[in-house]
Amino acid sequence: MNREYVKWRSLHLQRDMEMLVFGHSGARVLVFPARMGRFYEYENWGLVGALREHLEKGWLQLFCVDSVDTESLYNLSSCASVRLKRHIQYEQYILQEVIPFTKRKNTSPYLISHGCSLGAFHALTIAFRHPAYFTKVAAFSGRYDLTQSVEDFAALLGGCPDPTVYYHSPNQFIPNLDDESLLAQLRRLEIIMTIGRQDPFLENNRQLSHSLWNKGIENALHEWEGRAHCAKYWRQMVKAYL
Repeated sequence: MNREYVKWRSLHLQRDMEMLVFGHSGARVLVFPARMGRFYEYENWGLVGALREHLEKGWLQLFCVDSVDTESLYNLSSCASVRLKRHIQYEQYILQEVIPFTKRKNTSPYLISHGCSLGAFHALTIAFRHPAYFTKVAAFSGRYDLTQSVEDFAALLGGCPDPTVYYHSPNQFIPNLDDESLLAQLRRLEIIMTIGRQDPFLENNRQLSHSLWNKGIENALHEWEGRAHCAKYWRQMVKAYL
C-alpha cells in the first residue's frame, strides 16, 4: 500500500503543514483529524488499516491533513472572533492549497470530506459552505453548533457577535438557507452522519438531519448503540460508510 509523507509551507497559514497520503487511486478522501489532533492519528488509530482493501484495490486515496485547532477553535486565550479568523485561514488552506494538491496527485472527480469528532465538524462545515468542491460527506460523531455548551464540552464560539459565527454553525444556517443555487449544490451531495445514542451530541445530529430534510436535502443519519465515540467504532464505520 502506498504511503507518502508530504510537507510544505502554507501561504494562507504562514507555517509548515504536514500530511500523509495513502493509496494510489480512486475517490479522493480529505481526512480531518479529531479535536486538536494531528495528521498521523488516522493511521495510529487503525483507520487506515481498516481501509487497507479499499486502498490496495484503488478504490480510495486518503489525504490526511493536519489541524490548527490549538491556534484557532481551541486557542481559548483569544476571543472567539480571533479564533474564527484563524479557522477561516485554515479553510482557505484546504480549499486553495490542499484540494489542488489532491487533484495533481489524482484526477478522480470524486472528493469525499471526512472526519471524526471535531474532524466531523471540519468535514461537514467546509462541505456545506463550499459544496461545489465535494461529492460526499462522511461525518462521524460530530457536533455542528459550536456556540452551545453540551455537558462537559464548552461553547467554543459562544457569545461572539461576529456574524461569520452563524455561517460556521450548520445547525443555525441550514434551517434559514434560501439560496437556491447553494441548495441545489447541497442536494447533489451524498451526506452520511453517524452518532451514538448515548453521545452528548445526539440531538445536535438529529436536529441537523431534520433541517436538511426540511430543505429537500437527502441525508443518512446512522445511530449506533452506546456512545460510539472512539476509534473502536470508527474503524467499523469507515468500512460501512466511506
